[in-house]
Amino acid sequence: MPDYHDDLRLAHVLADAADATTMERFKALDLKVETKPDMTPVSEADKAAEELIRGHLQRARPRDAILGEEYGIEGTGPRRWVVDPIDGTKNYVRGVPVWATLISLMEAGEGGFQPVVGVVSAPALGRRWWAAKGAGAYTGRSLTSATRLHVSKVERIQDASFAYSSLTGWEAQGRLDGFMDLTRAVWRTRGYGDFWPYMMVAEGSVDICAEPELSLWDMAAPAIVVQEAGGSFTGLDGQDGPHSGNAAASNGLLHHELLGYLNQRY
Repeated sequence: MPDYHDDLRLAHVLADAADATTMERFKALDLKVETKPDMTPVSEADKAAEELIRGHLQRARPRDAILGEEYGIEGTGPRRWVVDPIDGTKNYVRGVPVWATLISLMEAGEGGFQPVVGVVSAPALGRRWWAAKGAGAYTGRSLTSATRLHVSKVERIQDASFAYSSLTGWEAQGRLDGFMDLTRAVWRTRGYGDFWPYMMVAEGSVDICAEPELSLWDMAAPAIVVQEAGGSFTGLDGQDGPHSGNAAASNGLLHHELLGYLNQRY
């Protein structure tokens, strides 16, 4: 199996640089925010962080392609860095600390591009999570000061903690009834939203989570962290990985039931 240590170390360097940029403008009274064509917000910090990451990658990995939320795809080849400069921009612009920079390296394979490295850095929470293919998932302050992640061992849906973002997307897709049935079946529900539920699945503090509508840059880094922690990360269609336009993540033991509820009336 390939060794991705150098790529993981680079991803941490990229995250460090992005953290410095995003934290400098977090809660700034003069922060500039625009509305994109899809009606989602983008701040000057989103753009600055992605530009910074792209600049680092163009120098350190000039042969690799880059896909980012704000500036699209650049380059071709079997290796592609996927970047969400601020996952949780709505939180960021309102001063809520639940947001993160997501950085993933994807490689071409038989099933298309799949993540092999992922870093999720949430500086306002003082947290960072990461993983590399075949090397496990970790959380901590640095590569040398880290704790290995493991998903939970909860086996019954009625004992499960379920995290989600909101109700609106489920209703738009006609999955709201199944979603509500799931919330009634589980032990606990919480609407943490964005990257955080996936990291809590990887940590074992949440057992299942799902979102009805996502982009690749939202999912690539969280997917490998969950998988390397021993969990399952698929689309609502059950396809492994971050390519379905939506996501379901679990400790693996509850995955079939999770998908069953979210698809039962669809």
